Amino acid sequence: MDVSHILDELNEPQREAVTASDGNCLVLAGAGSGKTRVLIHRMAWLIEVEQVPVWNILAVTFTNKAAREMRSRIDELMTSPSGAMWVGTFHGLAHRLLRSHWKEAGLSQGFQIMDSDDQFRLIKRILKSLELDDSRWPPRQVQWFINARKDEGLRPQHIDDCDDFFQKQMIRIYQEYEDACNRGGVVDFAELLLRSHELWLNNPQLLEHYRKRFSHILVDEFQDTNSIQYAWIRLLVGNRNQLFVVGDDDQSIYGWRGARVENILNFQSDYPGSSLIKLEQNYRSSGNILKAANAIIEHNPTRLGKNLWTEDDAGEPIHLYSAFNEVDEARFVIGRIQDHLEQGMQRSGIAILYRTSAQSRLFEEALIQSSIPYRVYGGMRFFERAEVKDALAYVRLIKNQHDDVAFERAVNQPPRGIGPRTLDAIRLHAREFACSMWQASVELKQGGAMQARAANAIQHFIDLIEENRHTDEDIPFHESISRIIEIAGLREHFKKSRDGKGQDRIENLDEVVNAARQFINPEDELLSVLDAFLAHASLEAGENQGQEHEECVQLMTLHSAKGLEFPIVFIGGLEEGLFPHRMSADDPERLEEERRLCYVGMTRAMQQLTLSHAESRRLHGSESYPLPSRYLREIPHEYLLEIRSTPRISRPYTAASQTNTAGEFQLGQQVTHPKFGEGVILSSEGEGSTARVQVNFAETGVKWLVVNYANLS
Repeated sequence: MDVSHILDELNEPQREAVTASDGNCLVLAGAGSGKTRVLIHRMAWLIEVEQVPVWNILAVTFTNKAAREMRSRIDELMTSPSGAMWVGTFHGLAHRLLRSHWKEAGLSQGFQIMDSDDQFRLIKRILKSLELDDSRWPPRQVQWFINARKDEGLRPQHIDDCDDFFQKQMIRIYQEYEDACNRGGVVDFAELLLRSHELWLNNPQLLEHYRKRFSHILVDEFQDTNSIQYAWIRLLVGNRNQLFVVGDDDQSIYGWRGARVENILNFQSDYPGSSLIKLEQNYRSSGNILKAANAIIEHNPTRLGKNLWTEDDAGEPIHLYSAFNEVDEARFVIGRIQDHLEQGMQRSGIAILYRTSAQSRLFEEALIQSSIPYRVYGGMRFFERAEVKDALAYVRLIKNQHDDVAFERAVNQPPRGIGPRTLDAIRLHAREFACSMWQASVELKQGGAMQARAANAIQHFIDLIEENRHTDEDIPFHESISRIIEIAGLREHFKKSRDGKGQDRIENLDEVVNAARQFINPEDELLSVLDAFLAHASLEAGENQGQEHEECVQLMTLHSAKGLEFPIVFIGGLEEGLFPHRMSADDPERLEEERRLCYVGMTRAMQQLTLSHAESRRLHGSESYPLPSRYLREIPHEYLLEIRSTPRISRPYTAASQTNTAGEFQLGQQVTHPKFGEGVILSSEGEGSTARVQVNFAETGVKWLVVNYANLS
């Protein structure tokens, strides 16, 4: 058999991974080492060489974009179609499983998925019904508690309250939340994984069916799996199926949202006899960038260990700039960007990375002042926009009148005279009689418990939904969506908007119709096109719908940068307390994750990497003098080039220069600072109130200080 199309493009370790013999396998894939290629070619090898039927393969990844890319590339590589192969995200595959076995899972057939915003609104309603002050019980904190427990596989009855009042109250809220979800026939994202895991645990015959179905399971980005995701995989693998996972413990940076680096670190002990293959050849970054990144990550004691290398040249050294303050840092970075643009670099090939989103402001201001177009990566996503969610709430409610989240969103949007007191009465009735808000509205109106105006408004809303339940099923799907939006009055409502955003919102409503027009149901054997579209909208709410690399400079947090690459990268704010973050200072595990985050940021750069820190920075309303980040000290000097921007006025200090800006201070003079201790003056620049000196302090290294404020003696 000719396997050249599968193996010819691969290096030796990649070939070893693709052709691995029977058994479980961990592929430790460094940044830029071709992990996606290995996954794709592994699937092709299984199908075309080992003759594994496509329906016996399950491939799991973390984003819908990655799943689509995986499906597209496997179709290009293979000679036979891969349509029967299950390829998708954890949540997408769990959703597909629950749709097929809704009855065994204890769900209603038409259950709907809540996104994060829907979940937040439901929690707020529950807190109100329990008469809990949301200043003492913040909805976001409750939301985090519920999702974190689900990610750990815990229901309310499984949580030990430890005789703690706070824990008891949280468990109570969690139980009320579960009851509300069950009444409304809705599930959240975390529930998809937990419910499908329980489905297999409670139905051994069903589990056995899927174990026989999926003899080969492949997992991408394995280092990002949380407890329930790994439990889901382990349960499906059992004792006889083959598990092939690809990941990088050095790129595990999502511990704050439940990812467990232990899953990849303990893989070989969890699966004795499994093979370990390391992909260390990097196809992205220059040699100096890789050597510096290797040097930093080696300081983490808990890692499997690998060493990235490249056949390319060493390239430029890493540039290091010590800024006077955060304004100077932004000015320097944007000045360098202007230089790159003048030399022909595309704007989209340049990225500014930072540890916290608050750091973007000064970079943005400097870019605006320089008339350089930019984009803050990770802005509002299409399916998360309020007007889009308003439209989909109507669609969901027409499908399922007992969806309380959709009811709350749609009932008074656009405003139709249903005020807070009426809604409170509906909520109270729904809670007392354990029914949906829709049913409570009907019963309250029929019982004469509403004032005439509110009763008429409720009846109008009920009639609107009921009339649309019986629309002509023969009309195209997108036309029915357009009709619902029109009858709901959303377009007319936004036409009257006076905030200047009405037209944009109308265009977004039109885009909902376009999305419905272009939508192709990937699971037509399981769902109606309406159910599939609603599921698609909820699952895609976590994906960016716009162009990721428009022709503009890219700004983003280091967490957002994972998976991306740019020829030119700037990382700002490398200071103790900022990066690594002060919240991680006393936690060894968090400090390791912070170092991994630095490693991820550095390995985004292809040709040139510039690191910067500020001698002083205004944080939380006060001036601070942070030490340079420990990561800068961990980079060997031979990979660094310390640079200084050209000052507008610069004058070195000499013994003859006694009338200069610094008065009595001279080059080489020993000085003392109240905080930094003793040091020696190396240089100076500026005049008058802007004069500053560069001092090499024995304890804290080189710093630039403004003479007028430094209190040097």
